[in-house]
Amino acid sequence: MSAVVTGCERCGSALEVGDLRCPICALAVAEPSERGVLLQKVQAKVVRCVTCGASLEYSAEVKAPRCAFCASVMQVETTADPLEQAEGFLPFLVDAAAAREALVRFLAEKRFFRPSDLAAAAALQSLRPMWWPAWGFNAGAQVSWAADSDAGSRRSAWAPHAGQEAMSFQNILVSASKGLSERECEQLAGHYQLDSEEKAPRGPEDAQVERFDVTRSGARKQILAAVESLAREEMTREHVPGSRVRNLHVAVVLSSLETKRYALPAHVLAYQYKGKVYRVVVHGQDANVVLGTAPLSWAKVLLVAGAVLLTLVVLVLIFSR
Repeated sequence: MSAVVTGCERCGSALEVGDLRCPICALAVAEPSERGVLLQKVQAKVVRCVTCGASLEYSAEVKAPRCAFCASVMQVETTADPLEQAEGFLPFLVDAAAAREALVRFLAEKRFFRPSDLAAAAALQSLRPMWWPAWGFNAGAQVSWAADSDAGSRRSAWAPHAGQEAMSFQNILVSASKGLSERECEQLAGHYQLDSEEKAPRGPEDAQVERFDVTRSGARKQILAAVESLAREEMTREHVPGSRVRNLHVAVVLSSLETKRYALPAHVLAYQYKGKVYRVVVHGQDANVVLGTAPLSWAKVLLVAGAVLLTLVVLVLIFSR
């Protein structure tokens, strides 16, 4: 995880560069000069999308007049605050040719509400290799829980249960991307090979890097929410007795937290169908993971709606006799 500067004076938890308070006990951290730490403020020129807010690393060689995520206009800006830098880059294992093949498979999928000519009529408009930012974290937590279940309920349907568990979480990814949706990031995250991490980007020459806009302190709220969600799943699966569970509540107190900033590879493709542009994201390390949008065949939608309406009319006539 991130390079540790020192430990908290009160609880001994790991502190990292930029921390204003201990992530565990919230004790205020001494100024960098008092800790003997030299911080260098990094100013950088970036291009930012005026629509989705994605911030991409500016390069004179790779000009980006339009956003790779949503195709909106980008504007150049110079940051005044220190930047969060990716510490680990995952290499591209899927090249542009494989990404195009994945798009072809996506368009050829047989789904009822899609136009029948989608694969034949769609045209690739752009293919952009990207590294999107994510926080990786290891955390220890004390989790208190309370829930109702059918275990020991006797004549009642439900019985109350509660308890505490010490839990640990390893290599959990939390998105710091503005260009990708939360759902897209969640679906991509589980398929990365974190052990393939490298210190410098390795991939297509025209690949761009989305910048971190959220500091480690600002990301802790998202990290805590991720820990609570994982703890809830674990409690339901392993710790709450019985086969049925309701009203599950969890409270999480972190006992340790280490974070790292990752840059994760993906191909962002845009294709055009009948004058409208749609986006598809192909995983940068697993070409079988493809996320995207597709047009609807309104003729099929109206056909199904008509069939449902006709069925309802028939049922009304039958039961009204």
